[in-house]
Amino acid sequence: MAASLSLTDVNLHFGGVKVLQDVSMNVAPGVIFGLVGPNGAGKTSLFNCISGHYKPSSGSITIDGTEVLGSAPSRLSRLGLARTFQHPALQLHSTVLENVLLGGHTRLPGGPLPWALRLPFTARAEDEMRSEALELLDRAGLGWAAGKPADELSHGLHKGIELWRALLSKPSLLLLDEPAAGLSHAEVEQLISTVKRVRDEQDITIVIVEHHMGLISALTDQVVVLDHGRKLMEGTAAQAQSDPRVIEAYIGKDAADDAA
Repeated sequence: MAASLSLTDVNLHFGGVKVLQDVSMNVAPGVIFGLVGPNGAGKTSLFNCISGHYKPSSGSITIDGTEVLGSAPSRLSRLGLARTFQHPALQLHSTVLENVLLGGHTRLPGGPLPWALRLPFTARAEDEMRSEALELLDRAGLGWAAGKPADELSHGLHKGIELWRALLSKPSLLLLDEPAAGLSHAEVEQLISTVKRVRDEQDITIVIVEHHMGLISALTDQVVVLDHGRKLMEGTAAQAQSDPRVIEAYIGKDAADDAA
């Protein structure tokens, strides 16, 4: 079931550098939510705070009302959070299927010892997970690649593998970090279709960091625009694209004045 996400006055400081300042936002269950802004706005830093890779200096982050500020990624995974990265973190010499299976490790029963001993209940769980991963790949049109080493596939397919790996964990909240980076126009169109289908079929909440405004416009129900670590505005993608503050943040004040 789709999860809610709430941030209240999140701050992130590295020494004397204020990376995020009092960022608040509320993401309703089942929406596709965009985080946008110019380079250096703090988007990926905010993602890293949500996913447990950074510990905020102060503030509150809740998933379905449960406080998770500063939680380890392993705990967040158990709470239903999964994420992808701008640069896919794949085991390039492992097969596509093996890479996807890594996403299901938190769902396997037992622990390291039962897994090492291949006890009957762990073997059954692994077989079921393998079948589920193969089904995901088949539905994505990647069944043909299941047994191929990941390094034999294109960058665009690497992005897809990472997405399906995240989905094998059965998340209620999915974070996508620049999923369109490096993709062709046709691959971006396919990504838009896939993300919409995943949200509808699996009933999950999706938060996207992305520079590709065409994708943001086509996908998101709501966006937050960041600039220099602060929330600049919140609304729809169309409202953001016509907001003078956003235009100024992206192209500079002089250019914005000229455009006006």
